Amino acid sequence: MSRRAAAERFGVGVSSAIKWVRRWRETGRWEAKRSGGDVRSHRIDAFRDEILALIETTPDMTLAEIADHLHRGYGIQLALSTVFRFFRRHGVTYKKRQRMRPNRIAPT
Repeated sequence: MSRRAAAERFGVGVSSAIKWVRRWRETGRWEAKRSGGDVRSHRIDAFRDEILALIETTPDMTLAEIADHLHRGYGIQLALSTVFRFFRRHGVTYKKRQRMRPNRIAPT
């Protein structure tokens, strides 16, 4: 049976059937490859030292400012979520200061 006929018989896409047969011929395995996972963090991790030094000197930078810095300096376009995940992956947090109590001698 041809791959196209098998795809129609089992109700799968023709391209899927073609890829499965190619995978079986190349590797001898039918199992699907692992899906998901991180495939693009290397783009921002290449600038790890610079980003960490940048927030060390200017700790109140926003995610947008960091992304803009990398875009202007290196032409790399990053989503804010990518920058956020970079900091989470490297254990960097930003804690806001607690609000100060009102001054007792200020007029009420």
